[in-house]
Order: sequence, then structure tokens, then C-alpha cells
Amino acid sequence: MDLKQHIRDVPDFPKPGILFRDITPLLASPEAFGNVIDRFASHFEGQGVTAVVAAEARGFIFAAPLALRLNAAFVPVRKPGKLPRQTHSFTYELEYGSDTLQMHTDAVGPGDRVLLVDDLLATGGTIGACAKIAEQTGALVAGFAFLIELDFLKGRDKLSGYDICTLIHY
Repeated sequence: MDLKQHIRDVPDFPKPGILFRDITPLLASPEAFGNVIDRFASHFEGQGVTAVVAAEARGFIFAAPLALRLNAAFVPVRKPGKLPRQTHSFTYELEYGSDTLQMHTDAVGPGDRVLLVDDLLATGGTIGACAKIAEQTGALVAGFAFLIELDFLKGRDKLSGYDICTLIHY
């Protein structure tokens, strides 16, 4: 299935000069959405994944059904103050400033093999931070799954040494 047919280009969003890759047409197609989950599951089945980790919000869309398919836990990573119990935090640098992500301290730990999922790989900052949070707990990163990768931003370079499954490249 050609998944690019289900991605809509939106010029000048969220600001002039940006070409936004809109995934909502793909989500509106049960066949295309199901194909994404099938392909991710096929790639990572048999690798002992115990948890699927994703940062809010679009990563959740793909991670939750994938976790069910892999018979693994779904672990949300959120902005500070959004999780109700004790958390691990990781602050990372952005082009202009920094950001922080958090995960519950009991979400993953030693012996866990985590798969990190997001809709889009751009610069790799957010998903890299998710990996660092998981690794701080003693968990092992089994790999990364992305619907879309913006190759020209070279986010993959920050994730070298890991198994990366990307379905659409721009």
C-alpha cells in the first residue's frame, strides 16, 4: 500500500515556509491505518518488546494499538505536570531553548525492552529524549517506529545504532 497517498501536504502551517505533513487522512482510512500497525508489528514481532513508549500526542495514536498487537504495555511520555505519580524527567535542548518530558517511575525498568513510536521523525530531539528516559530506568531500547521521516533534517543521525522502522520518507 502506498501510504503517501494518505498524507496531505498543508503549506505554510503552522507558520509560513513550513510544509506540514497531515496524517489525518490516513487516520480516516481504516485500511491505511491498519496497514501502518500491521507493518510496524511485523517489523518488531519476535523481538521481545515489553513496552511501547510514545510522547504526546500523535505518537499515542500509533503506539497504543501497536502495544496491543505486540502484547506489550503502552507507556505515555508527557510534558511536566501531566502524570499523576512520581516521574523520571529528562530535559533536552531544542533549537531555541529546552523542553522536558516525564514518564512514571514504575512504567519500565531493568529487563524491559522498549519500542519508541512517533508519527514523525524530524530532528530526533523528542524521541531521543524518550529513549534517554527509558534507558535511565535500566530498560533496553529495542528500536524506533515512525510513520514519516523527514530525511533532510537528519534526525536518524541522533538515533544511530538502533533499529529504526520508517514507512514514509520525504
